[in-house]
Amino acid sequence: MGRSESRVRVVRVRDGRREARADVLAAEEPLEIRVNGRRLAVTMRTPTEDFSLAVGFLLSEGLISSAADVSSVRYCGRDFGPGAEETDNTVDVVLSPGVAAPAPALERYVLMTSACGLCGRTSIDSVRTTTRHPVAGDRMTVSEELVLSLPEVLRERQKVFDRTGGLHAAGLFEAATGELLAVREDVGRHNAVDKVLGWALLQDMLPLAGHVLMVSGRASFELTQKALMAGVPMLASVSAPSSLAVDLARESGMTLAGFVRGERFVIYAGDQRIVPGGRAGAPQPFSAARAET
Repeated sequence: MGRSESRVRVVRVRDGRREARADVLAAEEPLEIRVNGRRLAVTMRTPTEDFSLAVGFLLSEGLISSAADVSSVRYCGRDFGPGAEETDNTVDVVLSPGVAAPAPALERYVLMTSACGLCGRTSIDSVRTTTRHPVAGDRMTVSEELVLSLPEVLRERQKVFDRTGGLHAAGLFEAATGELLAVREDVGRHNAVDKVLGWALLQDMLPLAGHVLMVSGRASFELTQKALMAGVPMLASVSAPSSLAVDLARESGMTLAGFVRGERFVIYAGDQRIVPGGRAGAPQPFSAARAET
């Protein structure tokens, strides 16, 4: 069993009978993210793909925008709490020479839970971050048929969810072929997105023109902004978007689809990129760098 899972004893109650048995839960542990040795944030996450999570978080914060901005990523081996065994729960991202380190004011002063990717922001103005990869000019199109297929393809690749039933997922699809390039799972939906986008950054794929990001939860403002920071022209979700997510998608020229389930979905922004039936046009050229998930 990997660090993404934890086995516990439970008592299952069914039809008035009790049965003691072992159960598998999704693991949740704190991760401290440092930049050039200085603490930036602490987040609760499922302990997998920590390097991708760390650089994805820096991308969403507007601190980096490409693989060239990162010199190295390493574990620091710090523990959490008296008597705790030393684990790989601290990651330090060393920026390349010339890349500005985050200002002290950006440090998150409270723990970010697995349900919140904006916890600790000290002002309303700091919530909105300007992307270096605008998406309004991306001429990518996808078919309705492809959009409807995304949830099932993503679900088939959620290996840890199959065993625990307790994780969110994010998947990055290539619009031209419908290929699922990467899928990541986490107790926090924002962490799952950071892991996918961080993976793409480390593969030197940014900006992600011609790609679709599919998420298993609702499309919140923070997830829409994360996609925008990576240059993703379309975000799709099995659930509803928030009003602020829709506002951001419309302002930035992103396509946003929600309630993608069964044979239906709702387009909240950028409907010109989704064409009827199985037809789809050629996307705007983008990076051809690829890697296995």
